[in-house]
Amino acid sequence: MQGAIAAISTPPGEGGIAIVRLSGNKVIETVDGMFKPHRQGVQLKARPSHTLTLGWIIDPEGQVLDEALVSIMREPHSYTGEDVVEINCHGGTLPARQVLERVIQAGIRLAEPGEFTRRAFLNGRLDVSQAEAVIDVIRAKTDKAMQIAVRRLQGSTHRQVQQLEDELIQINALVEASLDFPDEVGDPDYVELRERLQQIVDQLDHMLEAARRADIYREGITIAIAGKPNVGKSSLLNALLRKDKAIVTDIPGTTRDVIEDWLNVKGIPVRILDTAGIRVTEDMVERIGVERSQEVIQQADLIIFLLDVTTGITAEDQFIYDSIAPNKLIVLVNKEDLDDKKVTEEDLDQMLGSVPIIRGSVKEEIGLKELEDLIEELILAGGLESDDLEMVVNLRQQQSLHQARQHVQEVLSYMETTTLDCLGVDLRGALESLGEVTGKNLKEEVLDRIFHDFCIGK
Repeated sequence: MQGAIAAISTPPGEGGIAIVRLSGNKVIETVDGMFKPHRQGVQLKARPSHTLTLGWIIDPEGQVLDEALVSIMREPHSYTGEDVVEINCHGGTLPARQVLERVIQAGIRLAEPGEFTRRAFLNGRLDVSQAEAVIDVIRAKTDKAMQIAVRRLQGSTHRQVQQLEDELIQINALVEASLDFPDEVGDPDYVELRERLQQIVDQLDHMLEAARRADIYREGITIAIAGKPNVGKSSLLNALLRKDKAIVTDIPGTTRDVIEDWLNVKGIPVRILDTAGIRVTEDMVERIGVERSQEVIQQADLIIFLLDVTTGITAEDQFIYDSIAPNKLIVLVNKEDLDDKKVTEEDLDQMLGSVPIIRGSVKEEIGLKELEDLIEELILAGGLESDDLEMVVNLRQQQSLHQARQHVQEVLSYMETTTLDCLGVDLRGALESLGEVTGKNLKEEVLDRIFHDFCIGK
């Protein structure tokens, strides 16, 4: 058994409850020694698993620290696979801290970041892909991101990798049999091997492409709103956010710095940036804002370029357009609700070519739904099918899958021109890379990096 650990597992600040979590050897007996149940004669160490007991946490002198509801979960049916106790005390900084100090005073050490989840992995309750999904559940910004993370937590990645491993093990067994018993077995059926290995490559490609699209739901994208002064950029930001984030006036140059916020566009977390109107100016503060705007526009994943239908396409508009890559651009022709229109279809075709164009009005919220639909279409480039949610991996896992694919491709490329033992080396390399996805072959320092990103108490 590993030594016992403890930590506060709820965020700091005032709340209804705070939870002090313990895991490891003799944690039930330890808490029993500092717990006074409301019902006489009740002992935690005699209570069955998955029960709650109401009482008082007391200090070594018998003074009450707080009223608490104590839950016990006996191994192996707990989050960590060990005996787990959770002390539900009153919310707030002081009650939880006093209870934690009492627990540490009893000889239980403070947990490291992610140590509860790490123990769940070491005890075989989770593999690494599921453990990494835990942090994605915690950090999910949209319902779609949450759905993807929960699928991984349920073991979808493990199941996909396990199928690939089983197939590679069978293929490797055929190669090893031909290598060890050439007279009895003979050469392997290269046509069958090629077909089976190509199916593995296709499956890996499918997983990697699904992961690329799903990363958008997990990590989000950055969209910059660009345009000349007073074209409606801040109004668009406020309309998309459904709140007054940016100051809106008729005075050009009101926005002098980059304003940002997060919004949910069809399940995609979007970091939206309202930039300063780009123009030549003698105002030093506004000039700095313009320079910052030009920087974020270059770094954004997508740009919404606003044109003012009442001013026509000006030299300022042309200058801004020339500085933006057309492959990540949506043009919104704003103020279409007004009668004085000076932007024609011919003007747009001549300037923009095949760039996606929406004619609308931010003030009247015309074209905003079309804008969100177009953002989803451009960013996902084909969308994420429901089956793809079963094949979502993170960046570390993607690197291992790429390595596995490279090994399998090497076998396909040199199957008839190299020796069987060389083919076996690449097949075993592919298996080792797949094992890194679920944690079978991970080194200690890699595990340290994975769990370092967790908060203490999880």
